[in-house]
Amino acid sequence: MQALTSLLYTVFFYFWTALVSLLGTPLFFCPQRWTLVLFHIWGRGLVAALAICRIKVEVRGQIPQGAALVAPKHQCLLDVVAQYTWLPAATFVMKKELGWIPWFGWYAFKSGCIVIDRGGAAKTMRQVIREGTERFKDGRQVVIFPEGTRKAPGAEPDYKPGIAALYRELNVPVVPVATNAGVHWPAHGMMRRPGTIVFEYLEPIPPGLKRAEFMRLLQERIETRSNELLAEGL
Repeated sequence: MQALTSLLYTVFFYFWTALVSLLGTPLFFCPQRWTLVLFHIWGRGLVAALAICRIKVEVRGQIPQGAALVAPKHQCLLDVVAQYTWLPAATFVMKKELGWIPWFGWYAFKSGCIVIDRGGAAKTMRQVIREGTERFKDGRQVVIFPEGTRKAPGAEPDYKPGIAALYRELNVPVVPVATNAGVHWPAHGMMRRPGTIVFEYLEPIPPGLKRAEFMRLLQERIETRSNELLAEGL
């Protein structure tokens, strides 16, 4: 039964994604805000359809409404979908390879994502700071996964220093996000496991902390709460 519902959801995922992408094509010629609306519709459809697999998605905490740096735990693709679903004006820091994906990459550019070359080192960091500052002036929520890539639930954390540089230069609050999504939506394969997926927006970290203290606090808040969600067995 689980395999069948997972297959049905996978079919819906690709059908819904293709439908929204194709019907939204005229938005390339419209104001940027309409692309954000399209991402909201796409995300809400995918989240609602998880009921097929007997999965409920719960959002906790205070969702940032204005300019903020959002740092979610990254366990699966749903972590991306979730931010587009609930944040009012999300923009991601994403690697340039994702920009080559037809429609998704094009919409990402149109929505104002910060597309980077991860091998660019200092040049890339200057780009993110420059473009991030521009997004904050527009009240956007800049989303960056502090570990840079997906991690299995309960795996040893590996937080990258890039977010600390952004925190220092952009001088805005950082909102950590904990989750247990990877338990029910594994990083690989199509199996979806019944239960409750939680995305919890944690207490914002105020600007101005020293680098070491900021990194310690960020990792502590995300990992502690994510592990608590895993222990709840939702």
